[in-house]
Amino acid sequence: MSGVRTGLPASAERHPPRHLLHSLRAPSRWVVHRRFGVRVHGAEQVPATGPVILASNHVGVADGPLLAVFAPRPVHALTKSEMFHNPAMGRFLLASGQIPLDRFHADIAAVKSCLRVLRDGAVVGIFPEGARGAGDFTRFHRGAAYLAMVSGAPIVPVIQFGTREPGADMSALPRRGTTVDLVFGPAYRLDAVPWPRTREHVDGASLLLRGHLLVHLAAARALTGRELPGPLPVAEVDPPSSVTEQGAS
Repeated sequence: MSGVRTGLPASAERHPPRHLLHSLRAPSRWVVHRRFGVRVHGAEQVPATGPVILASNHVGVADGPLLAVFAPRPVHALTKSEMFHNPAMGRFLLASGQIPLDRFHADIAAVKSCLRVLRDGAVVGIFPEGARGAGDFTRFHRGAAYLAMVSGAPIVPVIQFGTREPGADMSALPRRGTTVDLVFGPAYRLDAVPWPRTREHVDGASLLLRGHLLVHLAAARALTGRELPGPLPVAEVDPPSSVTEQGAS
């Protein structure tokens, strides 16, 4: 998809690659279903066309791939840059449209890539917690609100249950034969704010967005009867990241 969709200014930034992003979704679903089940709730909450930001909780290593494979539309997800250090993995992630993110420094390139995706009417995936953890939005960064304020794109909340077992480490996969639930919720909309956007603007929008995601988390718990796995083992806790904090100013 091409062409200006959101009123964002024209940019020389290239849209991330898309060929594997589309072609691998069906075979990837088949592979996943051989190990565990995946139930998708509320797929109709994701607009069928136009720019969208999917804001998901983050509890385990499977969250990003499951969002990319099972979301109603292909997703360009922000993925920590460490995942690209292995050359083969890095080439695969780039070819499948994922966006490398330096979590510890202001990453202007990642922001520009996200805005280009939204400008082209496609879908960005972001984990506002900034790292794997309890998945309850206790830690919450400003990147999702910032992208929405620049682009005017709606933010659709996503809650994932079952991607990590209680007490398991951050790299653990769902147990064979279990079921993962992905619950999409009502879109949250922020009016596009012209430059300059102050930190106070983004702070206020982020607080409101976090409240919306917490309401959706409660609704997802009630819908599925499931609970989050709790915090990571102490030795496994990811260090706090700052990129979305800095990038939102």
